[in-house]
Amino acid sequence: MTDLRYLVALAHERHFGRAAEKCHVSQPTLSVAVKKVEEELGIQLFERSATEVKITETGRRIVTQAEKVLMEASQIQEIAAAGKDPLAGPLRVGVIYTIGPYLLPRLIPRVHRLAPRMPLIIQENYTARLAEALKRGELDVIIISLPFEEAGVVAQPVYDEPFRILMPADHAWTGEAAIDARHLAEDQLLLLGAGNCFRDQVLEVCPSCRNVGGLQRTLEGSSLETIRHMVATGLGVTVLPSSAADEWSGLNPLVAVRPFAEPQPSRRVALAWRVTYPRSGAIDVLRRAILDSELPGVTPVGRV
Repeated sequence: MTDLRYLVALAHERHFGRAAEKCHVSQPTLSVAVKKVEEELGIQLFERSATEVKITETGRRIVTQAEKVLMEASQIQEIAAAGKDPLAGPLRVGVIYTIGPYLLPRLIPRVHRLAPRMPLIIQENYTARLAEALKRGELDVIIISLPFEEAGVVAQPVYDEPFRILMPADHAWTGEAAIDARHLAEDQLLLLGAGNCFRDQVLEVCPSCRNVGGLQRTLEGSSLETIRHMVATGLGVTVLPSSAADEWSGLNPLVAVRPFAEPQPSRRVALAWRVTYPRSGAIDVLRRAILDSELPGVTPVGRV
């Protein structure tokens, strides 16, 4: 099992030093173990050079199987822990970048109150990377935005969150009670970088922003926090989830928030976990804590 973990780590890191660090062993220890596995199997799994490590096609298939074996083996400890107390022991939680900064400060004290012996190990990342970590057994549950479909994974909706328009405090739109989404193409729109699901959701709200002229008038930021500050400087307008917008206008006099005209665009946020994950009680506590967090503007959905 230890050798399999070394193979998986090397396949992911493509570097002996980083893989060894991830496994908390010395580089020679990991290198010798990988070489031993190759000799036992009678096949080369990795191509080594002075600058990089590449995995062979057969190696890729073996690593995929190793990941499955490791995930199934981890279920033994999880089942035993769940049989004792599902609320005892760490819960490994993944959350996408556009949810984490606004949910976590409210969520953590509520989880601690409901399950004081269940600390959270938190990873922020993009949806695709969180999904891979979940399937590999590196995460227990992830908080993502729908749609989301993965084999062997169940997704449970938790809340709907409307979108808001954030603008400089002296913007002409501040005279409006609600903003038509089509107006976004008329201004300089600040967006997250390509590959972020929230960027795609914003472009769905304003399809005309996808054309060449509209995209030429957009600027990209690395995070919603960065974009909020760019709006405060007067650079342009942006679209934010209500959890990132509704309370910020009261804290920063340089910006104003307005809702969209009906029908208001929104996103549905969900919890997702492997169907075989045994600590259902931990998932229930996490969901309850999210709803107890009472994020501004959101509406609970699904099972209560």
